[in-house]
Formats: sequence, C-alpha cells, structure tokens
Amino acid sequence: MRRGTRRSRYAALLTAAVAVSLAAAGCTTGPGAKEDARAPEPARSHSAAPASGPVLAVKVDNVRAARPQTGLEAADVVYAEPVEAGLSRLMAIYATELPASVGPVRSARESDLELLGQFDRPVLAFSGAQSKLLPLIDEAPLRAEPPGEDSDAYVRAADRQAPHNLYLHPGELLDKPSGAAALTTGFTYGKAPAGGRAQSSHTVRYPAASFTFTWSGSREAWLVSLDGSPARTADGGRLAPATVVVQHVKVRESDFRDFRGSNSPYVESVGSGRAEVLRDGRAYEATWKRGAAADGTTFTTGDGKPLNFAEGQVWVVFAGRS
Repeated sequence: MRRGTRRSRYAALLTAAVAVSLAAAGCTTGPGAKEDARAPEPARSHSAAPASGPVLAVKVDNVRAARPQTGLEAADVVYAEPVEAGLSRLMAIYATELPASVGPVRSARESDLELLGQFDRPVLAFSGAQSKLLPLIDEAPLRAEPPGEDSDAYVRAADRQAPHNLYLHPGELLDKPSGAAALTTGFTYGKAPAGGRAQSSHTVRYPAASFTFTWSGSREAWLVSLDGSPARTADGGRLAPATVVVQHVKVRESDFRDFRGSNSPYVESVGSGRAEVLRDGRAYEATWKRGAAADGTTFTTGDGKPLNFAEGQVWVVFAGRS
C-alpha cells in the first residue's frame, strides 16, 4: 500500500474512534518447550474509545537470515527489543490492518507479558518459549496462539531454513482488524511540538545489532536500516515509519535462559525515563512514563505537555540506560 493511502486511512480510523468516544460522553466531535518449538488539529490518543476486538501481536525474527521480513509494513506499532547474545527481536502490533502473512515468527520472552499488559486481552502469536516461561504465558491476560498440530494459521516456507521459515496467516486467528481504538498505547497524534532539532539520521546500537533511521522528505518517513543494510519489505520496498521512539529503559537479567544457557534480557517497560522522538525530520527530547502494566506509555515534552506523534506507523526501540 502506498504511504499516502495508509496514512489517510489511518487518520480516518483514529478520527472515527475519537468520535465514538465523544458521542458516548455526550460531546460533539471535532476533528518451547524448547526455543522456537511453539487550526491545528487536536491531538488524538488510541486509548480514547472502546476497542472492537483484540490487537494481534506477533513476535518477529530479526537476524540477517530472517530478512526481508513479511508484513511489518502493515503493523501499527513495531517494538524492537534486545534478546540473548546482543541480538534483537521485533514485536509487531496489528489493529487497523491484517496483512496476508507475517514472519518469520519466533519465540516469546518474559518481558513481552509486561509490554502486552496495556492491551485488552491481545492475541499473541509466537513460535514457542523457554519451558518455564510457558505457564506464565498461559496465566497472562492474553490469548496465546503458538503453532499447533491442528492450527491452519502457520506455514513453513520452503525457500527458508528453520528456524527462520515459520509464517503466520493472521486471518486464521482474527476475522477482521480490531480497529484503532484497540491501540491503548497512550500515544497521542497531532501537530508537532515546538522546538526539537533538525536530524537526518539516528542510530541505536545493541551489542550485536543496530537500527538506523534516515529521514526521507519525499516519503515523509524514516527509512529503516538493520545492521547497516536497508530494511526491505517482501516486495522490495523500504520499511518507513512516520515516527520513531528511542525509549531508554532498564534492561536487566530475567529469570530465564535460552537453550544455549544465555540469560534472556528483561526490558522494564513500566516506570519512567527519557526518550527521543523522531518525526518530520526532527528529534525531540521527551520523558516517558508508564505507571503500571495495564497502562499505556505517555511521552511528554519538557513542559509536561503530550508529545504528539505523526500519523502512521510507529517504531519503538528499547535502548538500555547508559
């Protein structure tokens, strides 16, 4: 889908969600067992209206052998998180559009459960988890959907080697997209704040992975590069979110290890800290805050006002505090 079309539809869905919420309030509207086994426009917030259904969260592989990934361009939010050996993994969140295919799908981590607590019983698609983590996933307020013998939602691609060849057909898990109101992330969208600094490129480095975002004025988006190479869609396009958030968080050891014995990092997404928000070719210093796992994350400017994101896809890259 071309960027302009997606952004227009995205904005329309968000406006409709706000209209429903305001009408309800009497107001008028304005604008695995082993690893991988199983006037200015007002700001709008995803949490403003009741959801019509659950969001779909998919754990997506992000090593070189997994690229190009499929379906990331259709996600509303893409979270990037550190995993074992200094590598990275993605979690793609779908509410306004369900692509035909997403993948490669990989395993879940303990901190995913805290991150997903902000959504109302989300559907989590993943390919397995450390055996001691599986009971916690079963107890979490979400609908776990790993591959199973009776599942038609997953398929193995013949042109890829395992474990980088498992793909999800989202339409087998959800009949239709849940709608923008299901994105209870706490994000607000609207006019850019004053200030900021011009920035053409920004890089976030993990010990064995990197993310670079380069502003494209013609696309009105940030072109993504992964580990120094352009991040492409399955059909050869470029991944290009409208907003990028670099969220500085505490990353500690979890209680779990992978099958090699490496400890799994735990990203603490509840709390507060600093962040950089990239939009419209500029970088803005921000403060993030999330009071509890059931809450979304707010981003504010130095004077405490909400820091609006640009309409369209958001990438959130979790970076350890220095």
